[in-house]
Amino acid sequence: MFARLTTVAAAVFLVLSPGDVQSQPSGVVIEGCSVFDPESGTMLEGRTIVVRGERIVAVASAGEKLDVPPDATRIDGRGRFALPGLIDAHVHLVHVLDFAHVTGDEALPLYLAAGVTSVRSTGDEIVAATLVARFAAARPESSPRVFTCSPLLDADPPIHRDVGRAVTDPAQVPAMLDEIKRWGATTLKIYAGTGRAVGRAIIEEGHRRGLFVTAHLGAYSAQDAAADGVDGLEHIWSVFNYVIPPEAAAQPGSRGRLDLTNPLCESLVAELARRKIHVDPTLVVFRNMIILPDVPEVRDHPDNALAPRRLRDFWPVYLKRSGCPQGGPLEDRRREFAKYQELTAKLYRAGVPLLVGTDSPEPQVTPGFSLHQELELLVESGLPPAAALRAATLHNAKVLNQQDHLGAIAAGKLADIVLLTANPLEDVRNTRRIELVVRGGRVCRPSEILKHAPAE
Repeated sequence: MFARLTTVAAAVFLVLSPGDVQSQPSGVVIEGCSVFDPESGTMLEGRTIVVRGERIVAVASAGEKLDVPPDATRIDGRGRFALPGLIDAHVHLVHVLDFAHVTGDEALPLYLAAGVTSVRSTGDEIVAATLVARFAAARPESSPRVFTCSPLLDADPPIHRDVGRAVTDPAQVPAMLDEIKRWGATTLKIYAGTGRAVGRAIIEEGHRRGLFVTAHLGAYSAQDAAADGVDGLEHIWSVFNYVIPPEAAAQPGSRGRLDLTNPLCESLVAELARRKIHVDPTLVVFRNMIILPDVPEVRDHPDNALAPRRLRDFWPVYLKRSGCPQGGPLEDRRREFAKYQELTAKLYRAGVPLLVGTDSPEPQVTPGFSLHQELELLVESGLPPAAALRAATLHNAKVLNQQDHLGAIAAGKLADIVLLTANPLEDVRNTRRIELVVRGGRVCRPSEILKHAPAE
């Protein structure tokens, strides 16, 4: 380890290069880095980040006087780029994993090593998910923060019986939500079999309890859910499936040829923008599992090798069971996926707040690392890198009601930071160039974090 002692502002620092951090000091200083500001979408150059305990106490320009914790570790951040910790707004820490005989705690290091310092478990068996969240809170050196959600609130029988809960009568909703809130869930998720009467009751009662209500739609239309006050929509299908005119739906290959300037689409996109309903496209799960899982660059993506073997072995079984890929000939499937990307860009341009989620660990959607794929797909769809990063940090923090603590690098916020060796605003793929991850003031190296993840 390269180290030297110096005196700065009457404080003693241990000066390290980013690759040399090995211990957990009383404080951390990252000096001379560029800091991504999600509000402005710019890199603020020459900043020094001061962390005391779990929180950031200052983000200062060059020359500003700093109150530095004694015995702080000082990291040379020159030529480095600091992002707020990335947040995955759509993961499952029980569903799929249990079928593969993988426990949720085994997936957690993959998220943190990828710079994902927080996840929203968006529809899992709530007791098991709560235990995973408690495990993560006790092991910040290898785990992201975990925010839990209700089970999938669905018709009877639920589509996914392992993580679904049947709700058939609006009168059932208040008592059920009281129970869910006692488990500490922050989000309610309406699932595909739920109709409007129950869906409206979930939205109304959820809001009375201060919960964010999102939906993976099916029987409940996007137009009705928006009118009833839903807060979020999961998956691009929850928009796309409701902008297809009846005359177009009957035509072969219609999804890949849909004119997204049709009045039905224009009306729904405008309404989502007006109501500021958050949409989480999860493009990566459509490409990797549903539409193109047999394409070599998807099937053999290097990220897949990072998942435990038990999970990788289960993925083809699950794909076969699910009837994927869907959509017929490869050319038609590519055209359909391109339409999903076109709609995502249309939502962005209209002012619909987008989230960044992955639906990991669905087949070939590797925990943690697939978030970088989602960012790439969003930029490929037409979002500027800054907008994609704003969605993965600040927007995702807001739907967790954590904007006072997460989503930006600023004084008073939790010290969740990803330090990169290249500028992601120049190329969003640079989010993979991770030197260090700081989780609640604890400095972690990705290579060390990955030692906690099982290979088999």
